[in-house]
Amino acid sequence: MQTSLLTAEGVRLSLREAGPVDAPPVVLVHGWAQSGEVWPDYPGVRVVAPDLRGHGDSEVTGAGYRDSAAWAADLRAVLDHVGRPATLVGWSYGGLVITDYLREHGTARVDGLVLVGAITEIGRDRPGGAAGPVMRRALPAALSEDPAVAVPALAGFFRDQADLPGGLVQRLLGTALRVPPGVRRDLFRRDVDGSTVLKGVDKPTLVVHGTADGVVDPSAGEHAAGTVPGAELRRYERTGHVPFLERQERFADDLLGFVAEVCR
Repeated sequence: MQTSLLTAEGVRLSLREAGPVDAPPVVLVHGWAQSGEVWPDYPGVRVVAPDLRGHGDSEVTGAGYRDSAAWAADLRAVLDHVGRPATLVGWSYGGLVITDYLREHGTARVDGLVLVGAITEIGRDRPGGAAGPVMRRALPAALSEDPAVAVPALAGFFRDQADLPGGLVQRLLGTALRVPPGVRRDLFRRDVDGSTVLKGVDKPTLVVHGTADGVVDPSAGEHAAGTVPGAELRRYERTGHVPFLERQERFADDLLGFVAEVCR
C-alpha cells in the first residue's frame, strides 16, 4: 500500500507499507538515488519503506539535502507515523540518514539498528564513509546535468555494484534517473562525522556488509561495527552492495531473527 505524510516542515513524503499494523515495525531506509520500492516485503513484520525527499514519489524540495537536521526531521515524521518504536534498517546512504536522526533525537524510539552496506558519515578521509571502486568510477559523471554524461555513468554504477539480473539493473537505473541531478549532487556535498553518534548507540545493532561491495568499502562496515558498543558484524562472502537482493533468503532470515530478538 502506498501512502504519504507531511513532515513538520511541510515536506510530503511517500511511503510503501506492507504487513499487519500490529506486527513489529521495520523502517527500511533506501540509499542514494533509489526509493522505498527497492526493498522486498518481509513476513511477520510491518514494513514501512519511505521515499527520501527528492526520491521516488516524495516531494523534490529546494533545500535540505545537505542538512543533517532536515534528514532527521524527515525520519522522525516517519516514526511518528509508525506510532511506536521500530527497528531502523539503513542501506548505503540510508545509514547516514539514520545517523542524522540519532544525532538529533537519540534512540528512545528505536528497538534496534541494522546497517546494510551502509555509510554512517561522509567527507574526505572519514572511515565510516569509505567509497569503493565502483562509486569512485561513477563520480562525478553520475552527478552531471548532461544526460550523455550521467546516463552511462549511472548505468555502469548499477551494472557493476552487484550480481543482479539485467532487468533489475535497468529498474534501479530508471529509479535513479527520476532523481534530479541537483539532488544527486547535494547528497554528496556534506561533511559529517558519525563516530560520536555511533559511540552513543545503546540499542542492539547488526551490521551486514558484502565482502565484494564496490560501492561502500567493507571497511566502512567494520568501522561501524567497531564503533557501536556491542554491534555484531555479519560479512556476506562474494556479495556486492545489495545483500538484501543478492542473498534474499539469508538476509531475510538475519533481519527477521534480529527483529524477533529486539522485540521480545
